Amino acid sequence: MNWKATLPCSRAEAEAMHEDDEWLELFDNLPTLVADELEAFNDAKWSIQAYFNAKPDRHDIDLLETRVNAKAVIERLPDEDWLTLSQQSVTPVSAGRFYVHTSTNKGAVPRGARAFLIEAGQAFGTGGHETTSGCLDMLDRLRSNGKQFHHIADIGTGTGLLAFAALHLWPRAVVTASDIDPVSIDVTRDNAAVNAVPVGRDCGCVALYVATGTDHPAIIGRAPYDLLIANILAGPLVELAPSFATVVADGGTLILAGLLNTQVKQVAAAYRRNGFLLLERRDSGDWPCLRLVKRRIYGHKRPIRASGRTSQPPGDFGTW
Repeated sequence: MNWKATLPCSRAEAEAMHEDDEWLELFDNLPTLVADELEAFNDAKWSIQAYFNAKPDRHDIDLLETRVNAKAVIERLPDEDWLTLSQQSVTPVSAGRFYVHTSTNKGAVPRGARAFLIEAGQAFGTGGHETTSGCLDMLDRLRSNGKQFHHIADIGTGTGLLAFAALHLWPRAVVTASDIDPVSIDVTRDNAAVNAVPVGRDCGCVALYVATGTDHPAIIGRAPYDLLIANILAGPLVELAPSFATVVADGGTLILAGLLNTQVKQVAAAYRRNGFLLLERRDSGDWPCLRLVKRRIYGHKRPIRASGRTSQPPGDFGTW
């Protein structure tokens, strides 16, 4: 693709572009659209890159500019595969005993590492972001310290990477992976096939569900979980605190990521109110990973009426 048009936009405008098939049919030269979050958790600071295989005419540029009420910056690109180049610019990630790479940057897998092929740009959770690599490292250290888990949930699984890693560490566990976005579950299923991860509802398999938070009969029915992982965003994490308290077993472990350093106090307070104790915090840049344990709660204080839902919209995956 030889030409690119870049326009500033809001998150809502970026999502609307991908959802409106009728609008896309108006293009003479249909572009490939890529949305970027320019500032973490700032819905007003997004951009759209439209890639064209020929120089876009005024009609197509007007369609873009009218859609977001912004001026497009047009540039000619070298005659190269821009998607492959973008993946080559991403370096493999080593976190604990895991090595995460794309098809274009595999390199030499460290001896004894479990390698996962996760292509860039499919869904959030490719390993390159500090939140995902922080969770991988936290899981690895739990296993190294002798922790054993038998019922594991990955809520907001993205590409499935954290669920795959958990199953590798505890291969006889029952693992549940869910996401609010059906596309992510499709991506996870494809990634499972590529990485020889069994999918199913039995021990030693990953069961996949489309769900808003824990609001799914199977997620409730497979509870309680002695390990729950949630690498999403601070807002949904706070909303889901009562729901997680209902599905995590007493004494169970909770790993939270996707929040910023400035949001730890708010998130930790929400979970403290719901019976969790913060045991460990490990930061990677601005992105902390939290490990909590559910205290034993008796009597009327036990939370039992959480909805299981979150207001997090589909497609809320953050960035690489």
